Amino acid sequence: MSAEDQTVNFTHDEREALYKTIFNRRDVRGEFKPDPIPDEVLARILKAAHHAPSVGFMQPWNFMLVRSKTVRQQVQEAFTDANNEAMEMFPDNKKPLYQSLKLEGILDSPLNLVVTCDRQRGGPVVLGRTHIKSMDLNSTVCAVQNLWLAARAENVGIGWVSIFDQDRVKAILGIPEHVVPVAYLCMGYVSEFKVKPELESKGWRERLPLEDLIYFDQWQQQNREDSLIKVISDQPEV
Repeated sequence: MSAEDQTVNFTHDEREALYKTIFNRRDVRGEFKPDPIPDEVLARILKAAHHAPSVGFMQPWNFMLVRSKTVRQQVQEAFTDANNEAMEMFPDNKKPLYQSLKLEGILDSPLNLVVTCDRQRGGPVVLGRTHIKSMDLNSTVCAVQNLWLAARAENVGIGWVSIFDQDRVKAILGIPEHVVPVAYLCMGYVSEFKVKPELESKGWRERLPLEDLIYFDQWQQQNREDSLIKVISDQPEV
């Protein structure tokens, strides 16, 4: 049997390490330290992202490292303008809490990273994308998740910034029309990782019970007596 044919199995400790990483991943905003990420660490993180699944093996992503303070200041200004607009979209009773939230670390973090999706990669017809055209975007999000979990395992914090005019940021970064900036990420070592997601601990939203989100065979068809639901209900909260 060749090395390519050998099945990889995981030990109990390796499995637990994966779940520990997932359950302790956080969206980091204000805890960044100025220490640079060593190249060997960043290389491992990017390699993990590049090994994400992609429809038709099209690998539609690129990874743009934004180190220039001048460029980051322009992105931060785009965020500020959009954030002021966003606050006005929420009801008055939510606005004070919204204002108190730190929703970006663009200048605080030592590195910004943009994960893009090239919607022309693979040509006009891509296996698996013939009917659901958004599968390239979905694939790119898989790369973002891989990157985020790998970063957490390296004790590197990630913060996803999504409040800005996308076309404005594309112009700042020189991104062509057919390429979509899927994720603008702030990266760096942090002083701490929060025990709970910040939006949960500050009362913006609560985590929904998993058993309420599982349907069987038909939309909104639930079965509280199903053995799976009972197992989930008996598990401790993370």
